[in-house]
Amino acid sequence: MAQRVQFVIKLRDRCGDLAGLCRQFGISRKTGYKWWARFRAGGIKALEDKPRRPRRHPQGYKRFWVERLRTLRLEEPRWGPKKLRRQLQRTHRRCRVFPAVSTLARWLRELGLVRPRKKRARRGPIIAAPALWVARAANEVWTVDFKGWFRTGEGRRCEPLTVRDLHSRFVLGISLLDNQSDAAARAVFVRLFGRYGLPKVIRVDNGAPFGGTGALGLSRLSVWWLRLGIVVEFIRRGHPQDNGAHEQMHRILKADTAAPPAASVGAQKRRTQRWVDYYNQQRPHEALGQEVPATLYHKSRRKMPPQLADPLYARGCALRRVRPHGDIKWRGRLRFVGRAFVGELLGLKEIESGVHEIYLADCLIGVLHERDKTGMRPAWVKPRP
Repeated sequence: MAQRVQFVIKLRDRCGDLAGLCRQFGISRKTGYKWWARFRAGGIKALEDKPRRPRRHPQGYKRFWVERLRTLRLEEPRWGPKKLRRQLQRTHRRCRVFPAVSTLARWLRELGLVRPRKKRARRGPIIAAPALWVARAANEVWTVDFKGWFRTGEGRRCEPLTVRDLHSRFVLGISLLDNQSDAAARAVFVRLFGRYGLPKVIRVDNGAPFGGTGALGLSRLSVWWLRLGIVVEFIRRGHPQDNGAHEQMHRILKADTAAPPAASVGAQKRRTQRWVDYYNQQRPHEALGQEVPATLYHKSRRKMPPQLADPLYARGCALRRVRPHGDIKWRGRLRFVGRAFVGELLGLKEIESGVHEIYLADCLIGVLHERDKTGMRPAWVKPRP
């Protein structure tokens, strides 16, 4: 410090030129100019060493923002980092600098306030969707759907599950359910199969409880149909016209029975049953040459078995029973297959070293690779054009 003061004083008193003074004091001219500029700007005090820390240090605000992020996240547990950052900007308007979205996301992970995403299995084999079945006789194709829900006069919710034979247009049943659960729908089909027998094909949309998000888009209900020997036919997503005849029946049903609804669920059921008898026995149908559906419909010869037996597989297939959480035990590890197959006996066929195809009866549902850390690679159906 003393040398710096001596240097600037000599330079101020013109005791030598700057280059000569720099050589005398053993410093570079850049350093000499720096000291001289500081002296002229702030006097002797300006010659002291300045701290090297940056003027702004984002990490210095971490504790401040983390505490407020934790509080806000606990108040709004479903908000992501984008919404949280916007709310922080609203509540701290005086602040000029805010953490980035990526920084907030990292802090949420460090705080344990977000769940890590589960790794999804890769897609398995692609299966082309066959063309829609053309019904040429009764019980070849049953069309199934849920008509839009409504409330009765007493405020009870009704979910009409409708089942119709495509060839004869015969309405097999309309059940007013409380919900669209698998158990409620299965109970309806147990009664229908016991009364009318089994169809060859059931045509449905991709919504619950008919379709799922796993292998082949199957759900527990559609897997049960497959086990009964029924072909499950899904229409294209977002294309209700693939089941247009059924949708047209829904329009007539709503106009005749639910505009307005009955005062109670019991009254609505009685009204709906009278309509089914009228539709099947009295109302002529243009597609049937003005005949009524009851003249063309007859019960199926395929009866529902009293109990389902396990499917048979070719010799050499390894057999595994699907556990309650949808996985199987394979080579000392649990491998996820799908909750739609809980309780089913699957067959694993080795096609190459470390690669096995997984079958439900004769239906390929996916491929299992031993090197994968996830479960089965589910098969998926390529949509129809």
